[in-house]
Amino acid sequence: MGEGADLFKALGDATRRIILDELTERDSQTLFEICGRLTMKHGLASSRQAISQHLAVLEEAGLVHTRRQGRYKFHHLDTSPLRAIVERWPARREEPS
Repeated sequence: MGEGADLFKALGDATRRIILDELTERDSQTLFEICGRLTMKHGLASSRQAISQHLAVLEEAGLVHTRRQGRYKFHHLDTSPLRAIVERWPARREEPS
């Protein structure tokens, strides 16, 4: 894949965008917590394995980082890769007439 392809792949899936929304609302969640929030708030009845795979894609794109604490693995949002999109296609402001 080319530069940024992992990022676009990660953002291209609705479930992954919902996971990012949940981590924006409440950072540092375990897989169990994320699954619970997706089921309760969004009616997504995905398996823990499916959500784990979505998290792996987000991690590959640099949008999620993990931290182990004992037997728990906490997921953290990192929006810094999104800067590459903004820098590639900066907003153009129209001059006032």
